Amino acid sequence: MRLEVDITGKTFRSAAGGTHEVLAPLKFAVCPGEVGVLIGPSGCGKSTMLRIILGLDSDFQGRISRPPQARIGMVFQEPRLLPWRSVEQNVRLAAPDVTDAKLSELFRILELEAHRSHFPGELSLGLARRVALARAFAVEPDLLVLDEPLASLDDALAGRLRDEIATLVASRPVMTLLVTHSLDDAIRLGDRLFFLSPRPARIVHEVPIAIPRDARGDAEIAAIKASLVQRTQNGQDGEHGGERASRDIS
Repeated sequence: MRLEVDITGKTFRSAAGGTHEVLAPLKFAVCPGEVGVLIGPSGCGKSTMLRIILGLDSDFQGRISRPPQARIGMVFQEPRLLPWRSVEQNVRLAAPDVTDAKLSELFRILELEAHRSHFPGELSLGLARRVALARAFAVEPDLLVLDEPLASLDDALAGRLRDEIATLVASRPVMTLLVTHSLDDAIRLGDRLFFLSPRPARIVHEVPIAIPRDARGDAEIAAIKASLVQRTQNGQDGEHGGERASRDIS
């Protein structure tokens, strides 16, 4: 069963009594083993949408469908680690049944073996983000949500962490939803890109990428990016742009 998002509207009421539309009607789906990427400007409503998808906000119009009893792994924009717990304790707290072998494999992939007993205050931002990823994957999620996991990292570190995310995502058929501002990250990690408008957010492009993630080298990435730029320059942001942009990039 896949994740199906069908939001017909979301509004907030201000202290003055007025209403503000945050999400316009939007609809998309993500299948097991697929990485869907939400790309949109700051303040367009991405975080609100994630809260709805995660079941943290029920005050909206529409429907969210995901597998029954689906295990959810969430990586927030901030690592949100408990400062009085070690790296290993932070991970085991979220996934108490994780085996030693599974945990060791996660720490190996994320280069955390030497930091198991360290506390969050002793970690760099990059290491803290790795711990947050280990925590999310340790629960063996059916749905993985990544909210700007590479934000505020330098290019070299972001590239390494992106590769580690790709390795983990490829290790099991999880439904993954990634939020990012980076077109490069979206193309390298995503299978289906959802471009959002400014608030109230709606999907203006839905772009599947036909080339498998593990077959995308620098040349393929550059060609995909050029194709996306050309679509935009050709004026495909209009009412029917999403339909034209939905043809696979090959």
